[in-house]
Amino acid sequence: MTLRFGLLSAVPVVALAALPTAAAETPCSGHEFLQTPRSPGSCQDVQPDIFVSPDKVLQALVIPADVSLEVTPDMESRIEIRARGGKVLASEDHSSPRGMNGYYVVAAKWSPDSGFFVYSLTSSGGHQPWSFPIMIYSRKCNTFAQFSDLIGEKPTISGKFAFSGPHTLIAQTWKTEGAIDQPVPIKVDLATGFAKLRPRQQ
Repeated sequence: MTLRFGLLSAVPVVALAALPTAAAETPCSGHEFLQTPRSPGSCQDVQPDIFVSPDKVLQALVIPADVSLEVTPDMESRIEIRARGGKVLASEDHSSPRGMNGYYVVAAKWSPDSGFFVYSLTSSGGHQPWSFPIMIYSRKCNTFAQFSDLIGEKPTISGKFAFSGPHTLIAQTWKTEGAIDQPVPIKVDLATGFAKLRPRQQ
């Protein structure tokens, strides 16, 4: 009887040892394609990245928005600009219907004077991997614009950018058309640039 009890009790121990330890957790971040699609109810508690303006008045939220279960939900992004009380002032959706043709945020920051929120993007589907579109939210205009519209429709070829002074943006474009291996810096005063833009069609 004792021997039989010992054999039976050993079985569950072996079975538990054979279970994969990674099965208990579903990948919900990391901008990754998944070998096995995640379940429809997975990643419900994914939190946005929150960027508070230097003057503490506004918040910019980068929200995971990918609908495809074959990738982590942060493969595409939606941006919301909120007032201190939580009211949404403006938003920009970079997701796509199938979750494979949109963009996700690479880098983001407020200008030192809190007048502009700037972020760079890359394609969720890997299209044009050399291209990193940059978007700008203007607090004064309460709208978004593409940085390329401020630089003669030239592309930006790096996800990195920096500020000089209160609201001057420094990014990377190409030296000549198509020369993606020859990046050159380009500097734009965002207040002046926005003043020259045509009103955006809603």
